[in-house]
Amino acid sequence: MKNHDKIATRLAQILNKLNSGERFSVEELVEEFSVTSRTIQRDLNERLSYLPLKKENNLYYLEEYYLGKLNFNDIKNFAALSGVRDLFPSLKEDFLKNILDATINQAYLIKGHNYEDISGDTETFLCIEMAIINHTVIEFIYNGKLREVKPYKLINTKGIWYLASVEDEKLKTFSFKKISKVTDTDLAFEIDKSVSENIQNSDNTWFSHEPIEVVIKVGAEVSGYFTRRKILPNQTIVKELAEGGLLVSTKVAFDEEILKIVRYWIPHVKIISPVHLQEKLEDILKKYLKL
Repeated sequence: MKNHDKIATRLAQILNKLNSGERFSVEELVEEFSVTSRTIQRDLNERLSYLPLKKENNLYYLEEYYLGKLNFNDIKNFAALSGVRDLFPSLKEDFLKNILDATINQAYLIKGHNYEDISGDTETFLCIEMAIINHTVIEFIYNGKLREVKPYKLINTKGIWYLASVEDEKLKTFSFKKISKVTDTDLAFEIDKSVSENIQNSDNTWFSHEPIEVVIKVGAEVSGYFTRRKILPNQTIVKELAEGGLLVSTKVAFDEEILKIVRYWIPHVKIISPVHLQEKLEDILKKYLKL
């Protein structure tokens, strides 16, 4: 398990305890999570410093007016954010206090605990965030072209940030790192509930391109991970192979959407079809090895 995953998992359990009204000491958490006292102190005093924590007789607990305020998704999201404060562009203490408010929480959809570093794009991120909260149209440059969109959600999928928005009455996705020169037009728009539900419930990150089916061979060494949970968007197990491996299918709209996942699982997976994707992956690896 990666370090961010471990931190987020531990923080989620601590948040759940606090949200349920439990009181605990540092020593109790040290024993439960098998970490050092210093680590738990950092969890409580730094990573969770935005919470209204109280300490009495060496026991930590949450202020009564906050009890029960967080649901499961809140706990999962706040734990993920708290565990990567150094990478997240706007995770100052005041921001994390505000994010407990549902109006702030509506701006994000988080799928996973790993994050690309976009700390240099704080202003852009915050401008989009506020436009989502206020339901106002924004303009920005994307691939050299001026776009005008209705922003719905900042999505983090497997570490990469995207903006889901409506442009010309079509739901589209934009890679956050390619967005520049954002301007809030202050022109209000009305939220379409069907669009919000589509974004919330879809396994896909990309909405604006026709998806293609990709078939992947998974080695026996890692097949258990793919049977226990969906590693791929819209994952379907096509066939269980005699040697213990799998044939798995997925649907994606962009090459990079699947290539970044396959790269993570090398050498235990291989793209069977379409062939050009496996060839593209091999070219990328060859160029990397020449560096």
